[in-house]
Amino acid sequence: MNTPPPPDASPRTVRGTAAAIVAVLCLLLTGCSGSDGDDSGGKGGARMKVALVTHGAPGDVYWDLVQKGAQAAAAKDGIDLTYASDSDPAGQAKLVREAIRDKTDGIAVTLAKPEAMKGPIAEAKAAGIPVVSLNSGIDAWKATGALAYFGQDDGLAGRAVGERLNGLKAKHTLCVIHERGNVGLEARCAGLKKTFTGRTQMLYADGTDMDAVTDSIAASLRQDPSIDQVVTLGAQYALAAVKAVKQTRGTVHVATFDLNKDLVAAIRQGKVQFAVDQQPYLQGYLAVDALWLHRTNGNVSGGGVAPVLTGPAFVTGKNVAAVAKYAANGTR
Repeated sequence: MNTPPPPDASPRTVRGTAAAIVAVLCLLLTGCSGSDGDDSGGKGGARMKVALVTHGAPGDVYWDLVQKGAQAAAAKDGIDLTYASDSDPAGQAKLVREAIRDKTDGIAVTLAKPEAMKGPIAEAKAAGIPVVSLNSGIDAWKATGALAYFGQDDGLAGRAVGERLNGLKAKHTLCVIHERGNVGLEARCAGLKKTFTGRTQMLYADGTDMDAVTDSIAASLRQDPSIDQVVTLGAQYALAAVKAVKQTRGTVHVATFDLNKDLVAAIRQGKVQFAVDQQPYLQGYLAVDALWLHRTNGNVSGGGVAPVLTGPAFVTGKNVAAVAKYAANGTR
């Protein structure tokens, strides 16, 4: 029943009473919005659902940075984000198919093993679910049918590292690959070998066992005294290399791809020469935000033809202080 305002009520009081009644009705009906449109991009006013599916191995802190970026974008855009990973390509493909069955609104996926992802991405497209790629597979994302790619050109980054090592007068480099068959990791070492004028030797190590990585590097250093440089392809593996150098001979230098707060400390202490930062936080952020922009505004990052590069950038003793505070926050 409507209650009329008292006879002496002012126009302002009448408007306030009416507004209060409307607000209560909105809450009761749960059908009113504070904006003219649905900023979440979901169907029928529901929040948009995005699945981030990577090949990250358990315990690899690199993927914590990717997740933090994705979570920041999801919070900004009002997205319900789920994260899942499996280092086995068949397992990762299964996770993508589970996201399709869950009727998610968008999928962000890494392409470390692109052939394994072609089928699941095609199934997602057939179900009307847009897919973007990140971190790995820069040479394969268009062929898989992904809308966009966010990451670094690993071959280009490797070539830049080779040139930097030439400037540092290195003669024999051990390039440590911690996941056999990962196209991004293979491209890094291949790029290094292309521009490095000295000798490049590949070492395949079990990246799921840090003690085994340390032992493998130490064994190589003992077997070949001419190795004067170790290049790892992840921050935690660089720290394993530092241990291996300490166990064998301290004249070997260590450089790496990727960054975390412990690696920043190692650079500041002079234990690691430099790191190539591909900005994983940014990769996760851009991938999730791109799916929201595509749904709400029809945008396609890179126009669907060019990758969106997040690296490489070199972090050395000269500029590490500027990065340290972000690394301490867990975002670099």
